[in-house]
Amino acid sequence: MNFIKMVLAVLVAQVLLAFALFFGLGVLTALFSSGDGAVQVTDGSWLVMDVYGEIPPYDEPESIAGSIFGEPETLSDMLTNLEKAAADDRLAGVVMKLSSSNSLGLASLGELRTAVARVRESGKPVIAFSDDLDRNGLYLASACDSIFMPNVADLTFTGYGAVESFYKGTLDKLGVKQNLHKIDEYKTAAEPFQREGMSPESREMTSWLLQEVWEVELGAISRDRGLPMDSLVACMDHALFTPEEAKQAGLIDDVMYWDELEKRLGEDDEMLTISSSEYSDVLRADVGLKGKSRIAVVHAYGLIGGRESRTDPTLGVMMGHETVVESLRAAGEDDRVDAVVLRVDSPGGESLASQIIAREVGKIAAGKPVVVSMGDVAASGGYAIAYPATKIVADSLTITGSIGSIYGKLNIAGAWNKIGITFDSVTKGPNALLWSSVHDFDEAQWKRIVAHHNQSVDQWLAEISKARNIPVEELRGYAEGRVWTGRQAKERKLIDEVGGFARAIEVAKEAAAIPADENVTLDYYPKKRGLYSLLMSGDAPITLLRSAVTRALRQDVAETMRVVSRGGEWRLWTGAQPVE
Repeated sequence: MNFIKMVLAVLVAQVLLAFALFFGLGVLTALFSSGDGAVQVTDGSWLVMDVYGEIPPYDEPESIAGSIFGEPETLSDMLTNLEKAAADDRLAGVVMKLSSSNSLGLASLGELRTAVARVRESGKPVIAFSDDLDRNGLYLASACDSIFMPNVADLTFTGYGAVESFYKGTLDKLGVKQNLHKIDEYKTAAEPFQREGMSPESREMTSWLLQEVWEVELGAISRDRGLPMDSLVACMDHALFTPEEAKQAGLIDDVMYWDELEKRLGEDDEMLTISSSEYSDVLRADVGLKGKSRIAVVHAYGLIGGRESRTDPTLGVMMGHETVVESLRAAGEDDRVDAVVLRVDSPGGESLASQIIAREVGKIAAGKPVVVSMGDVAASGGYAIAYPATKIVADSLTITGSIGSIYGKLNIAGAWNKIGITFDSVTKGPNALLWSSVHDFDEAQWKRIVAHHNQSVDQWLAEISKARNIPVEELRGYAEGRVWTGRQAKERKLIDEVGGFARAIEVAKEAAAIPADENVTLDYYPKKRGLYSLLMSGDAPITLLRSAVTRALRQDVAETMRVVSRGGEWRLWTGAQPVE
């Protein structure tokens, strides 16, 4: 079998080599290059960062197609580049090309704001240039020295709103019955299947989240732009701005096109630039950021479920417990690593996988510091893998908490009946059809479901209570589905500090007794394998086909088929494991 795999791998390698000859040297470069070659940075250059499109937290699970055709720049890349830019004397400054068309959440934007501030503190200017800004884009842009837009650009500045989708009416028409138990009233993920509108608890929770975003985001824009809050509310009333109107309102600094900005920033009308993707190949050590002490950074992001991390064509990136545990264990067992930073960006998912990852976090934390850095969302299962850590750090607008669960199934027999399909069955032994998708739970089964579900969540609450030193009854008032921002979670002792990735590194240094002014070397996990390694893995033909199909499906149908999420909660889990 191994021989057959090797033969298939070699055949695929030959096919790819033919592609390389046809398309040029790009594929060959991806095949043998690690991307860490020497990069020439001309003195006086401006680093140009394009904050646009899909920006994942970290590299997606590796694939052959990704190695050949390239992956999008990640938030991790951007934060690292800004860290290097602050220390790189060759750079004159940074230009951030911003667009409202990007996938970054408010916590990610907040982290970029912090990184921009550190570049400015180093004495280098940071300029924002945009042809399309909305309120969230302005949140980041306002952290820069100046904001410029061309005359044909748009700026949209509105109030805040949350719109929920409810499927109960559709399910009723289809004849689909929900058999879902939730813990508890604030665990709103089940509501689309049970209600036709928001519950009072859901409306209350959404209101306190919107109030937090209002205070943090608008407060930052108000301070940065020197505009009173009343003026910003008046801007919301105007809503749609031309660049000239935005300038008059104080939302931006000037109106100019890109070539005019180049003349302003360049010498002799020539602006030297280096792209963010090129600058990613500059090592931290190249700008004096390498240190003797080492901190491992383990990235864990995506919907939690299954064994191996992967990219699903409909659900996007999936976090597999074996993949994350492997990375954690490698970092924990490395004697050169002084501390581990677990970077979590996940709305939750399967409880089994979450519990396995949480156990590994606790095991490592018993021997060396583990600091969790929460991204845009670290809720439900995302919080479940975080609480055993030594310390937890979250951005002020990270969505976290949602300590609760949904357990059950949907009975879809009625939908099949409508097209003439019926069901019959033969069983042997009790509860044989417990998880049948064409039967409801009977009364005894429902009582067992509720008891088992409550027992599972009670155990989880007890573990969090012990780890976070919060009495269980007090914790219940923060849990049972309630979702919080990072600021609110800090007030309730669910996290330890408010801050981004940079602050998490500082906390890890403190916990590992590394001097605050000492540079550290960062080791990132999971480790990326080169294309050659992927090809020789023996699974190359299947991996290539799967990654190619995945890319095509994601481009065409992923957004329409993606499970709807809100507040760290996934709308449906029909398996036997409760969603946390």
